[in-house]
Amino acid sequence: MAETIGSLADKISIMELKIYHMKEQIDRKDADAAHRKESAYKMKILQMQKNDLEIEVKELLEKYACGKARPKIYRQFKMYNDPKYRIQKASSAF
Repeated sequence: MAETIGSLADKISIMELKIYHMKEQIDRKDADAAHRKESAYKMKILQMQKNDLEIEVKELLEKYACGKARPKIYRQFKMYNDPKYRIQKASSAF
């Protein structure tokens, strides 16, 4: 399972932004009918994708609740600014 609640929430928030801006396109008074129609078609797809993501969240939470799945925790290992990981440059003989 590659998805986590956090990654799904991130995708849903991005989808919400896309939906918000697509709605702006549908409501534009200066756009022609073809543009508004295409935007409305895309809006349906975006809403379907968001719904699919919401279902994934629900199913994942249900799996967590009944013990069929456990969240996987990825630890962060930062190597920068740590002197232990600094490569020593070889001194030149010149």
